[in-house]
Amino acid sequence: MARLAELEKKLLHYTGKAIADFNMIQGGDRIMVCLSGGKDSFTMMRVLHLLQQRAKVEFELFAFTLDQAQPGWNDEGLKFWLTQNKIPHEVLTRDTYSIVKEKIPEGQTYCSLCSRLRRGIIYRYAEEKGFNKIALGHHRDDLIRTLMMSILYNGEIRSMPPKLLSDNKKNIIIRPLAYCQENDIAEFARAMAFPIIPCNLCGSQENLMRKRVKNLIDQLAQENPKVPSNILHALSAIKPSQLMDKKFWDFKGLERQRGTEASGIPLDEMEAVFG
Repeated sequence: MARLAELEKKLLHYTGKAIADFNMIQGGDRIMVCLSGGKDSFTMMRVLHLLQQRAKVEFELFAFTLDQAQPGWNDEGLKFWLTQNKIPHEVLTRDTYSIVKEKIPEGQTYCSLCSRLRRGIIYRYAEEKGFNKIALGHHRDDLIRTLMMSILYNGEIRSMPPKLLSDNKKNIIIRPLAYCQENDIAEFARAMAFPIIPCNLCGSQENLMRKRVKNLIDQLAQENPKVPSNILHALSAIKPSQLMDKKFWDFKGLERQRGTEASGIPLDEMEAVFG
């Protein structure tokens, strides 16, 4: 019990810090908490529920679970847990499982299409029901793995922002667990005995890129435990002038800013040769 209390205190601290740092929750918010049935979303729901009881401002929490018609899905434990904790909720059934299985060849990664379909349903539900915030259970390690995956496999520097305005400007997405470590969440979920619903769709694909990146970061962390936190800090310590994105730095105009022209060659001639 002492360890459980310690973990809960730690998760509350880092969740509260993330909420404060990124102004995630304001008084009067109607927050739709996406409860997938995994350890992360259960932990998020529990921690937000505790914070709701202690907060100086009032905000609404509503648990939304999407049943994607995967074989073996059983949400009875999830519904009982939500009812027992007096958390308003709904489980919506939409068969995206069949669509994903039909469109993606066996052995390939299902996650991308699955997440797009799920995201569309979530956004639409939030708009129809009048929720102004959508809470997702991504944690610190999700953020840093996504960054490394984007660099290594997509050639981009991008990740998951703790707070995001959707492309259609109708939804604000928040990630309250952005500072929380997966190891703490996993231990907390086991101690709380959450009624976890396994994902049978992507769990069978052992060679996902995300698992490879996870292993890479874990190996580096064995040599230097600060590696994961350093990667997270890098997301908030961007120095555009030290990179090479021309949208953020006027490389062609540096000579003008300095007030001189390089090597005595007129700048327009240099642009004609090298541009």
